[in-house]
Amino acid sequence: MNNERKIAGIYIRVSTEDQAREGFSLLEQKEKLLQLCKFKEYEVFRVYEDAGISAKNIKDRPAFQEMLADMKQGKINYIVAYKLDRVTRSVRDLEELIAQLEMYNTYLVCDKDDVNTSSANR
Repeated sequence: MNNERKIAGIYIRVSTEDQAREGFSLLEQKEKLLQLCKFKEYEVFRVYEDAGISAKNIKDRPAFQEMLADMKQGKINYIVAYKLDRVTRSVRDLEELIAQLEMYNTYLVCDKDDVNTSSANR
């Protein structure tokens, strides 16, 4: 049995266009992800929130950068997001992120896209 503590950083983001087009708010994302973490028995370290910010790149998102810093310091070992497009829409950024996740033994879980890097074969 794996006794590793599962400590999650919940990442939520909306751009103004997303919210207008798709209608999912930060509060809705937060509530759904808190429920998911409870169900999966993840301890929630913090909710990281970028409001009104595009997913064009990960460098210009303050909360995302704070979350990565916390990951590097060992404060979290799971990043939980509503959908992969909340995290990034760039294949290059996704490749870079996955490399960092592997380096720091951290997993990405995206609720609506059935993304869970902790179940990948390594």
